[in-house]
Amino acid sequence: MTGSNLMESSSCADIKDDTRKAVCQSMGIVKICFVENVFMVDKGLLELNCEYFRALFHSGMKECHQDEIYLPALSARGFFVTLQVLNGERPMFNGDEIVDAIQCAAFLHVEVLTEHLVNIVNSDNCLLMYHTAATFGLFRLFNSTALFIRDMYEDLKEDVKCLPEDLIEYVKSLIPNTYVTVGTHSPTIKLLQDFMRTVCYLDEDEKDWKVLTHLPLDASTTMAGVAVLDNKLYIVGGVYDVTNRVVDSGFCYDVSTDTWSQFSSPQKLRYNCTLVGHEGNLYIIGGEHNKTVLSSVERYKVSTDTWNFAAHLPRPTAAVACTKTMSRLFICLWRPKDATEIYEYIRKDDKWELTTTLVRHQSYGHCMVAHMDNLYVMRNGPSDDFLRCRMDCYNLTTGQWTAMHGQYENSKGALFTAVVRGDSVFTLNSRATVEYAIEENKWRTKKEMTGFSRIGSMWTFLLRLPKKSSKDLKKNDNGPEIYSLPSNSIKCPE
Repeated sequence: MTGSNLMESSSCADIKDDTRKAVCQSMGIVKICFVENVFMVDKGLLELNCEYFRALFHSGMKECHQDEIYLPALSARGFFVTLQVLNGERPMFNGDEIVDAIQCAAFLHVEVLTEHLVNIVNSDNCLLMYHTAATFGLFRLFNSTALFIRDMYEDLKEDVKCLPEDLIEYVKSLIPNTYVTVGTHSPTIKLLQDFMRTVCYLDEDEKDWKVLTHLPLDASTTMAGVAVLDNKLYIVGGVYDVTNRVVDSGFCYDVSTDTWSQFSSPQKLRYNCTLVGHEGNLYIIGGEHNKTVLSSVERYKVSTDTWNFAAHLPRPTAAVACTKTMSRLFICLWRPKDATEIYEYIRKDDKWELTTTLVRHQSYGHCMVAHMDNLYVMRNGPSDDFLRCRMDCYNLTTGQWTAMHGQYENSKGALFTAVVRGDSVFTLNSRATVEYAIEENKWRTKKEMTGFSRIGSMWTFLLRLPKKSSKDLKKNDNGPEIYSLPSNSIKCPE
């Protein structure tokens, strides 16, 4: 085990004890000792990120003045990967590293390490993470892995049998994510209510779409921003008609109570915009107003019903492709003719930072989804063939682009709307809903289901529905129904 945090690489290592202690203290360095390994670590780094050390250093006990701290109960390997994360790295862990990292996260109370473990949960490691998190009492990871297993239960049900019965029962008690969509609709009046103005969910058992709720009369999804935050659906912007007059109220659907409510609009009204939920806030990105393309971004704080401006985009853009992964927010800015730039929003600095640039001959139109440390960018092509999509993958860890194998036909699934759930991705159009398994260098078709019989653009997202309605979409001809959903809720990871 090597690295700048090890004792032998420290500038304090070869100094006599008394002198070394004085030098280390003046440098803010503390020596963390294990059975066979010693780390020289910035004391401020530990105090900032580890609740255990923060409490220790301010306890008033003799340990807070010592330059050596012994942690015989933990493994050096676990502490090493902890330091990697504290230093800003986002490594992928093997099985042994996962166990040791969970133990460190639980014992030292390292929230940033717990967050990283949540971010790297997948089908290969979820059972190990779930069982280990239960063993060490790391509840946030326990809850997140249990929800992941619930979402992937059909694929994992044989492997799940190896878990203790109480852990299996807990997974079964949870509510899985459901694939939900809404089409393009403008406001209406009660006498002319369009009964197709519905938000629908996919019943995967029956492989068909069913009605979840009807849109409020004043809500518009035409060129609106649509997003989910904390298991609630939000709609912002949108227009009334071809005049592009913007709807000046936002709408929120709470699945736990089956109710809609209104909230304030952004300070700058807009349409053809992008809405995304990130780190407990809504962000509305770019768009248009009075036929002028915008670069402004606003952040909505739900608890206070207030909008505030965030950092502007690098340039004015409408219909921004956007995705989240690894607790990070990314957007695509298309630069005709041959370049797509990916930017990350750095919240602590309130700025957009260029991540990478893809140079490909491409036509207009693209979207982006993410899985683990991969960003998938979809574009029309090749050439003028709009019935097929090309896809490129950017790996955040290696910084490398890869052209994905194969072409993805719009006739099977419109890849300009896609949602990742677990290790699968769903796409849809009017003909078919397709689930793909995300593999190393391609998306493999797993199953096809009924398409969504609507014209125009569609928004797709995931919600945990306390109770599915039994009303079949194709039989819904008699107007809106009131669906009684239980008020219980579930804590959902971002």
